[in-house]
Amino acid sequence: MNEQDFEMDRLSLSPKLDFSRREMVVTTLATGFAMAVQPVAAQTMITTDTEGLEAGEIKIKVQDGEIPAYCAMPAQGGPFPVVLVVQEIFGVHEHIKDICRRLAKEGYMAIAAELFARQGDVSKLSIDEIRPIVARVPDAQVMSDLDAAVEHARASGKADVNRLGITGFCWGGRIVWLYAAHNPNLKAGVAWYGRLVGQSTENTPKHPVDIAADLKAPVLGLYGAADQGIPVETVERMRSACQAAGKTCEIVIYPDAPHAFHADYRPSYRPEPAKDGWARLLAWFRKHGVS
Repeated sequence: MNEQDFEMDRLSLSPKLDFSRREMVVTTLATGFAMAVQPVAAQTMITTDTEGLEAGEIKIKVQDGEIPAYCAMPAQGGPFPVVLVVQEIFGVHEHIKDICRRLAKEGYMAIAAELFARQGDVSKLSIDEIRPIVARVPDAQVMSDLDAAVEHARASGKADVNRLGITGFCWGGRIVWLYAAHNPNLKAGVAWYGRLVGQSTENTPKHPVDIAADLKAPVLGLYGAADQGIPVETVERMRSACQAAGKTCEIVIYPDAPHAFHADYRPSYRPEPAKDGWARLLAWFRKHGVS
């Protein structure tokens, strides 16, 4: 089974949350790769070094305590534009950390907050065990934690949060669309194969197709025509919704690409769409003021 089968939907635009009864289950980031993605495809896996970078685990203050996150940025210079990196359902494991380092090599401060910190540690679980944990993560909590990551960047004195972008993969791809409707200060987003439609629940009251008219920043969506969990019809629905609302969105559908085609550590990796999508990401950020 693929992670998109268990990608639980979420959105709330209210920043006022009651976390008083929650405890942080995850206090440090996972080392290496999540158990659910083992064994990794080492022959295609991209590894980015830390030469010229300041990179490592940080703590982000949130409403009810602290959550762990990974941050990477150039070791010299600044202030740097900021990119929030939103995890797959596997948490902030080595692949997501590597994405942050790749962005740091391009001159960004990249921050990936562990957004499941209160609900559970998915790094040591099978994909079947991950589902109930992800289902307990409210959209409102995610939006609030991403806002806290922006504030952490601002307080560091090394970031220019007026040049703010976001990118995310699978579960995180959906979150990109929602955050673009949530934060009026966001400059641009890039969503990689994030689910666009779904049923409304208490934790996930709205979905990207429902909030197209509320988008406050341009979003680039990168999808695969062979994605078994995200039908092309739903991608076209999102394209039409954005066009009807007069929003600046671009959606690219790669023929024959499956879900998670950018995940170079997995068999789903497709080098050409992945490389093209990454080039589009960098160009999109430059075009819309995240550089």
